[in-house]
Amino acid sequence: MGAQVDFLVPNRFEFGYGLTPEIVKQAVNMKPDILLTVDNGIASVAGVNEANKMGLQVLITDHHLPGDEVPDAACIVNPNQHGCDFPSKHLAGVGVMFYVLLALRAELRQRDAFSNQAEPNLTELLDLVALGTVADLVKLDVNNRILVEQGLRRIRAGAACYGVRALLDVAGRNSATVSAQDLGFYAGPRLNAAGRLDDMQLGIACLLADNLNDARKMAQTLHDLNAERRSIEATMQEDALTRLQDITIGERYSLSLFEADWHQGVVGILASRIKEKYHRPVIAFAEAQEGILKGSGRSISGLHLRDALDLVSKKYPSLLLTFGGHAMAAGLSIRTADFTKFSDAFEQVVQSLLSPTDLQAEIQTDALPDLAQVSLENAEALSMQVWGQGFPQPVFHSGFSVLNQRVVGQKHLKLRLSADSVQFDAIYFGCADELPLEIEAAYMMQVNEFRGQQSLQLQLIHAEPRL
Repeated sequence: MGAQVDFLVPNRFEFGYGLTPEIVKQAVNMKPDILLTVDNGIASVAGVNEANKMGLQVLITDHHLPGDEVPDAACIVNPNQHGCDFPSKHLAGVGVMFYVLLALRAELRQRDAFSNQAEPNLTELLDLVALGTVADLVKLDVNNRILVEQGLRRIRAGAACYGVRALLDVAGRNSATVSAQDLGFYAGPRLNAAGRLDDMQLGIACLLADNLNDARKMAQTLHDLNAERRSIEATMQEDALTRLQDITIGERYSLSLFEADWHQGVVGILASRIKEKYHRPVIAFAEAQEGILKGSGRSISGLHLRDALDLVSKKYPSLLLTFGGHAMAAGLSIRTADFTKFSDAFEQVVQSLLSPTDLQAEIQTDALPDLAQVSLENAEALSMQVWGQGFPQPVFHSGFSVLNQRVVGQKHLKLRLSADSVQFDAIYFGCADELPLEIEAAYMMQVNEFRGQQSLQLQLIHAEPRL
């Protein structure tokens, strides 16, 4: 659109999140006319004040929930700000930015800015919109599913940017049959690994690469960082589970965890894993600097995590140094000396908001299918749809006989199942315990690719003895 654009990504370990006064001082060195935030800024009151003092115009694009005070920016675009009537409230930060570009192009069109040049083709950005929407775990409402579907079509047609193609390639995923799950479980984590362990600028550089060779080199580095992240996470998860052996989980409504040697960039993933295991809101902390802990939380259905932290801050005004986030995920910082006090305060608030039934994990299944419908053809059809947060892939349940089972990768079960004289291959991720010979199982149909051959595989998400 004619602008000269550069970017600045705050190192989360040095500066935390968002537009802080320190980041404004860095940005001024680049001599910009306009400072535009993406996916942050709605809580950056002090940062915007600093920018205003320095004569910089600030335009905020964000989707996070606003606090009691909003920044004094020249412009704020946020579907979740008070009084905004934009109907699609679940846009990710990348989606908000996409709509800003659409509106800007429409305004420039009105001003005849494209009379002597071609209009920008914004559909070329939809692969990035799809990746960012899925990876940010926002609810896939109708609007977000349209954005993701259109982005997937571009990727499958070979029209994605070099960086997206390289990320999928290094993860062993086929771009021609890419799914939303591939973006969420393979491309997204590799991209995020840079920001968790190193510098997020590497991930952005990969997406901006102007040739496939450079993109592949950067994608390989991101792949290696992701492997390191997974190793760190496994050690932290083992530490957390060991610590939880001393706690009676059933009596608690929440879990707050901290170990001095945990990595700040991985606590969010750890919180997610522990939440999945115990079905409790979890906040995991790591030491950010001397005397300060940074925490990352994950919630369960029924508890709006950001609102719960807001209640903690109102009851104990000096306890939280910073906080922000969404219903299902949030971040915060506290003093190291206040960890126990925070843990108790958070537990009190969560107990006031949840009932015992909220703490019971529930698996909803769609049907007890005719096993003739459990086929490779239907698995392929399901894999091409957009599934994700708030719009999950169909889960079925059936009774099976376990013909064969063995542990693979140290923590997964590879199974051969039988029902009504039909046999199925199955995988049960995260379970290494031997199953009984007769089970009732909840599962999803998936396409398994091995050495160029496709076959039906059932992915078990729960199994219990068949009565």
